[in-house]
Amino acid sequence: MRGRDGGKRLGVAELGENLGERATLVQFSSAFCAPCRATRRVLGEIAGMVPGVTHVEIDAEDHLDLVRALDILKTPTVLVLDADGAVVRRATGQPRKADVIAALGEAVGAT
Repeated sequence: MRGRDGGKRLGVAELGENLGERATLVQFSSAFCAPCRATRRVLGEIAGMVPGVTHVEIDAEDHLDLVRALDILKTPTVLVLDADGAVVRRATGQPRKADVIAALGEAVGAT
């Protein structure tokens, strides 16, 4: 499926989990990625603070078809999805908490 901007729209079939009621933080990780652990902590904290936001972590090595479809080139890569599963923002590397919160504001405001 495609998002409103022609981009990919993700759902339970791709993520293996339900979308958040308001937004979803999708993290692509790999086993030996140190920044992935810090990213997991930051995204988990934010999802715990913001009602209706879910954090989903995907092992890139176990989901190569999805990695290829989304052109994920490094870990961690974080996608911010709106309530409909459309990709609103995308970032690689360890995100700053303030940047994730700003992206969530965009995702929640888009719905």
